[in-house]
Amino acid sequence: MKATEAKLLDFLKKSPQFVIPIYQRIYSWKEKECQQLWDDIIRAGKNNNISAHFMGSVVYVEKGLYSVSSQSPLLVIDGQQRLTTITLLIAALVEVIGDQEPLEDFSAAKLRGYYLTNPLEGGEKFYKLILSQTDDRSLKAIINRMEQPDDMSIRVVENFEFFKSNLKKLGDLTSVCSGLAKLMVVDISLDREQDNPQLIFESMNSTGKELSQADLIRNYILMGLEPSYQTQLYEQYWRPMELAFGQQAYSDYFDSFMRHFLTVKTREIPKINEVYEVFKEYSRQSSVLNDGIDALVKDIKNYAVYFCAFALDKEKDKALKLAFKDLRELKVDVAYPFLLELYSDFSTRLLEHDEFVSIVRIIESYVFRRAICEIPTNSMNTTFARMGIGLKKDRYIESIKVSFLLLPSYRRFPRDDEFYRKIQTKDIYNFRSKSYWLRRMENFNRKERILVNEYTIEHIMPQADNKSEKLPQIWRSELGSDWARVWETYRHTLGNLTLTGYNSEYSNNSFAAKCEHEFGFKFSPLKMNEGISSEKRWDETAIIKRAKQLAEKAIYVWPAVTLSQDIMDAYKVQNEQTSEYSLEDHPYISVGKMAELFQQFRKTVLELDPCVTEEVKKLYVAFKAETNFVDVIPQAKRLRLSLNMPFADIDDPRGLCRDITHLGRWGNGDVEVGLDNPEDISYVMTLVTQAFERQIGAFE
Repeated sequence: MKATEAKLLDFLKKSPQFVIPIYQRIYSWKEKECQQLWDDIIRAGKNNNISAHFMGSVVYVEKGLYSVSSQSPLLVIDGQQRLTTITLLIAALVEVIGDQEPLEDFSAAKLRGYYLTNPLEGGEKFYKLILSQTDDRSLKAIINRMEQPDDMSIRVVENFEFFKSNLKKLGDLTSVCSGLAKLMVVDISLDREQDNPQLIFESMNSTGKELSQADLIRNYILMGLEPSYQTQLYEQYWRPMELAFGQQAYSDYFDSFMRHFLTVKTREIPKINEVYEVFKEYSRQSSVLNDGIDALVKDIKNYAVYFCAFALDKEKDKALKLAFKDLRELKVDVAYPFLLELYSDFSTRLLEHDEFVSIVRIIESYVFRRAICEIPTNSMNTTFARMGIGLKKDRYIESIKVSFLLLPSYRRFPRDDEFYRKIQTKDIYNFRSKSYWLRRMENFNRKERILVNEYTIEHIMPQADNKSEKLPQIWRSELGSDWARVWETYRHTLGNLTLTGYNSEYSNNSFAAKCEHEFGFKFSPLKMNEGISSEKRWDETAIIKRAKQLAEKAIYVWPAVTLSQDIMDAYKVQNEQTSEYSLEDHPYISVGKMAELFQQFRKTVLELDPCVTEEVKKLYVAFKAETNFVDVIPQAKRLRLSLNMPFADIDDPRGLCRDITHLGRWGNGDVEVGLDNPEDISYVMTLVTQAFERQIGAFE
């Protein structure tokens, strides 16, 4: 490695050409980064006390000895965002500067000949900077003052226009020219025989826009390969991925896609900022290494296509496209790893089309029912991340239904009775996806679909007077003496909400006026308005009646999963862990004082939640949710409890707990507490509950 401090303009002038390798990310600076660079340049240019402004490093590699005296193109390892942005600024300056020369060597001809082009060269060698794909075509169009291609680079063009606009507003260009002359970089050349570009690339902490996890992954895959092999893999697999996403979506979603991809492959959810590290571990597994780099990149590309289909509305099949749209409106990114696995099986015909649609609809019902029933969502990502484990893919639908039906209570698929009850009383007007549920209910079993976005939500009983924020007098009389309670209780609930294209015409008119209007409820073609006008008055009784009717319909729109008891029993038998031990194998808790104490404690633990189960081991009795949260080791004069949580996290005001983090003990966990008195059960249960709730909360 050779590092030299240099003036940026001198560095650009002496260098024959910079090439951005195909494995580098596309140009991604936005106006925020450009504005910061602009401000730095103007500040340096206007202040005579500032002799230089450091803007980072440029790391490059070439064949042979690495210095700017070489005539070989310089392959940029780090610094492409800054080089590209400065090039765009200089290109904008060439257009704006006209016949001026604010400072020596800052004429249009010199700027163009020194920093944008190699005037005596032809073909690709004519350009000082070669970008990749779409970016390159747009930059060349700017330099050559030609029309942009149809697939122009949004970032390149927008940032060029940003600088051009700023330069025109500036008027006197002396400050920007002076600022450019003061820019400094560290010129870092690498020797391929001695330096490891990948390690250097990872360790760089340059200014500007931080590399995404996906950027690091792409570079990790391609950087160490021979250029021809890089080009082959990029053009065959990576470039099609970029095109499938589109420019903006690739920047916005590729990181999250890679996280979902790794979740499918590892069955664990990587932390957002650790995706790259997890990918490196995954790529080094023997099974992945044996298949080779081609298979790995092809696999990523295939999964990217699946992701674009359901997450970015790229699906072609009509039924799947609609099902994916409904799921996206519920904003359930946590289900994406499972959808990737499903789509992969669908692509190989392991899963049939109708089965795939049915499973997506099951996921939709599960998510919507849980939201309506206000079940905490903190376990859903783990639910979906591990849903594929143990599926019997020769009986796909059945196996998935069983998986949902066997979920513990805090991850449960709400039953019809719970969903029916909750959807009637929930404030569904302020539900995060109200257009979604209205569209689904209106279009259920319709072949001629209604475009709900052309309508607005109508409160039959008005939500408020626009001026006074109070219920109009005519409606107070309609509702009777108890109007305030009825209004507060039901105004945003299912029974009082519908769709209309005449919201402003209805205003806060009386119920009769809303029904008899020229386009009132009585004449509405919408299913949501059926039966409203048949009511004589709109009061608590009418709202409750309609809520029940719509709730009955909702059960069919978002159906529960059901299977015969015979099938469920067969799966339960397979899933149940058989134990060769029973409580009788533990004499201390089979008879006597400790037996009574254990039974009291046991009853209290099992009542924590229906998901809690008991398993008798050889040396202890385990109580589980996802896994053991408390183990009971029977002793002659006490029950020794092992709580499965870090000692530092236990809240123990009485100081009964003992830290056994580094001690060998039966059971699981770092916290030990003894129980020898029934009067202490209540307090000990506060400790046990902490371990239980921590385990459930860990599945976020």
